[in-house]
Amino acid sequence: MYSTKDNLQVLHEDNHIIIVNKRAGDIVQGDKTGDKPLSDIVKEYIKTKYNKPGAVFLGTVHRLDRPTSGVVIYARTSKALERLNKMLREKTIQKTYWAIVNNQPKKTIDTLINFLKKNPKNNKSTAYPKEINGSKKAILHYKVLKKLDNYSLLEIDLETGRHHQIRVQLSNIGSIIKGDLKYGAKRSNKDGSIHLHARKIEFTHPVNKDLIKIIAPTPSDSIWDACL
Repeated sequence: MYSTKDNLQVLHEDNHIIIVNKRAGDIVQGDKTGDKPLSDIVKEYIKTKYNKPGAVFLGTVHRLDRPTSGVVIYARTSKALERLNKMLREKTIQKTYWAIVNNQPKKTIDTLINFLKKNPKNNKSTAYPKEINGSKKAILHYKVLKKLDNYSLLEIDLETGRHHQIRVQLSNIGSIIKGDLKYGAKRSNKDGSIHLHARKIEFTHPVNKDLIKIIAPTPSDSIWDACL
């Protein structure tokens, strides 16, 4: 793992892709806040490391919510971007998340199926048991990995990728992610993060067809450390 002066953690890089460990609080791509996005930091890293003249191509393959940490893939070539986008649509990129929640779910292993509807006004999604107008089906699989004194560590595999999916589906069963005020946490985390981490990603390289399997180190705090 390589780190830069911007605290960029590079987990994998080659001619076609670069995979980094996003810090909570970073935005994957520029937005209306005007804050410097992670994509710009990655571009600067590539430009400096490889002494590239002119603009650096970097394609955003997928996103993580701002308060979430973990694995993010960027494409360094248009060929890789096009193929990775196709792989996302075909659900051949396997993503595994870790979440620390306040109430352990009643079942230690389960599949959650809801219909989620996003409200753009408050940037929040609501889970419904049945399909309603404008909703999208959301499926995730979880298992309890560890029970801490006041929290539980869950591992989550996503079958769909909906807006705030893990956050809203876990909140819907009463297992609210630590620090997630938007979905019912009583207290925020001091740094504005939530305890949701994109832990692992597994896929076939879009160009050379190697198997890529990346595990992102968790943020350094006492609760994440207790899970390891």
